[in-house]
Amino acid sequence: MTAAEILTLPARKGRACRLSKGQAIKIINTHGHQVVDTWAFNAEDPREFMSHEHSRPLTGSIFPKKGEHLHTNRRRSILFFEEDTSPGVHDTLIASCDDYRYGLLGCTEYHDNCTDNLHAAMRQIGLVPPDVPAPLNLWMNIPVASDGKIVWGEPVSSPGDYVVLRAQIDCIVAMSACPQDILPVNSGKTVEAHYQILS
Repeated sequence: MTAAEILTLPARKGRACRLSKGQAIKIINTHGHQVVDTWAFNAEDPREFMSHEHSRPLTGSIFPKKGEHLHTNRRRSILFFEEDTSPGVHDTLIASCDDYRYGLLGCTEYHDNCTDNLHAAMRQIGLVPPDVPAPLNLWMNIPVASDGKIVWGEPVSSPGDYVVLRAQIDCIVAMSACPQDILPVNSGKTVEAHYQILS
């Protein structure tokens, strides 16, 4: 069996791919500090998508982890969180960044953002997302205090850490190498990540 091709998720850009049921995607945090916003859509009907507000009642946690299913807005599994070599710190609370967000952070010119990256990635494979669901922010460190306050932390992952997400239905997985370089979520440096499609 030949090794799966390692594909590049360019810094500050997005990519999308089709997975058949049973296939998996391995997403690699090549440099250790890059957040990857990740979405999944039903390949037959993208109005069904990975939804954390629908997953939380089933997992009982705001932090997804290895061994759990990620569910859709129709409350069925779309991805299985099969492997995670990192400390397991990922976020499901924060919306994907957009041009409005960077305006609030003081940007006066266009800033690359995950929302536009999602649309661009889907267009590359001939699709348009019906909406921008909350992403699975892989390696994004958003600690939640006992009083409910959140903190914008730096990733605690290491170079080469990866996750494997296995498709439970035919689906589209889209990713964005988050361009956030104002807050510390990417340790101030936005870089490329990599991914592989696994059988």
